[in-house]
This record gives sequence, structure tokens and C-alpha cells, in this order.
Amino acid sequence: MEMLSIAKELQENAYPGRGIIIGKTPDGKKAVTAYFIMGRSENSRNRVFVEEGEGIRTEAYDPSKLTDPSLIIYAPVRVLGNKTIVTNGDQTDTIYEGLDEKLTFEQSLRSREFEPDGPNYTPRISGMMHVENGTYHYAMSILKSNNGNPAACNRYTFAYENPVAGEGHFIHTYKCDGNPLPSFEGEPKLVNVMDDMDAYTELLWNSLNEDNKVSLFVRYIDIEAGTYETRIVNKNK
Repeated sequence: MEMLSIAKELQENAYPGRGIIIGKTPDGKKAVTAYFIMGRSENSRNRVFVEEGEGIRTEAYDPSKLTDPSLIIYAPVRVLGNKTIVTNGDQTDTIYEGLDEKLTFEQSLRSREFEPDGPNYTPRISGMMHVENGTYHYAMSILKSNNGNPAACNRYTFAYENPVAGEGHFIHTYKCDGNPLPSFEGEPKLVNVMDDMDAYTELLWNSLNEDNKVSLFVRYIDIEAGTYETRIVNKNK
């Protein structure tokens, strides 16, 4: 698979929707994840990321303008021991609870499907990173309608064992802008990551469409020590 420029991928797509990147730094020392949200409606754009424990949650920037919290207020990132969960919806909690009950990542998602927001039927995208005693692997998932048909749910899980340094994988909700919005197609895209966390955060944020971007979360986890650093960028300040 050809490695794509993450900057180019974002710059050339005005509306990928919500996106997850997971990978490993070129020096092989850090596990990397990023999650961004975008919005076209006032309700979707009226959000910020805030830290909550070891994870984050979305919050209304102006509570007086919040009209429907059901699909926009959730915890995108939660941590369970040596596992970091990143998703675009409240399935973060479903995965967390499933893992806590000894289910696998894939098994935990069996009780969920795409979002009930026809005609878009937004896919649920999820990722899980497992960092333990100097080892690292991760998985990604997408649950989507069958080409816009809500009668069927297509489930795809991608597992990456012993990730290669300098490589990341990128999955997002929408193939591109549209009405209705077309779902992401294919397996997660192979993209570049960087050793410099601040530079990578800046690259991602600056590459997202200026009108539609809302918030960005980036985390680098030290594979040996298990410690992490986090960056959050919100358009609403």
C-alpha cells in the first residue's frame, strides 16, 4: 500500500467528517493517535474537547445553542489500564465496558451499528491501542450501512500487530462532502506520522478545512514507560 501524505489527504477533502489516526513515530519510541471532529451545522460546530480523567469528552461551547446532544456529546477517548480507546461516538463506553468484562474489541462492538442519522447513517469508527511492557499493537473498526441501506450493517475490523515505525493508519467517517454524505470506503489509509508531537499537531490542524474543523486531540504514548502527552486544539476559544 502506498503511503499517503496526511496533510494532502486532509487538504484535498473539505469534509472527511470525524477521523482517527493511529500509528508509531519514526524513531519507534511512541504510539501515536489523533482524533478530529468537523461540523457543518451550528449544533455540530458548537463544541470543544475538554480533558476528563485520562481521556477527553466533547462539551457545548455555548450551552444556550445546544439543540440535540444525542450524537455530538460523548467521550471520544477513554483509558482502561494499558488500553486507549478512541472513537467518534458513545461506543467508546461500549468498548470500555466490554473490555472490562473480558470481551475483545470486536466483540464489544457487536452490540452497536452505524448512527441513526438517516439519510447519512454516519459510520461508527473506533480504535484501540494496547501498550504494555514495551510492546504495542492496535486495531481499528468501522460499522457502516450497506451502501446507505440501513437494513444491513457492514462490520470491518483491522488489526495491526507490531506496527512499523513511521507508519500510521487513518480512517474517517465520510468519503467526502455530499448530500447525503457518502460513507468512508476501503481499509484505513496508510499515512505518515512524525516524531515531533507539536509539529504533527500543527500539521493536522492546519490541514483541516478552515470552515468545517472544530476540534483536534493528539496523544503520544511512550511505548517503554507507558506515560503520555496530550495536545488539544479547539476552534472555539
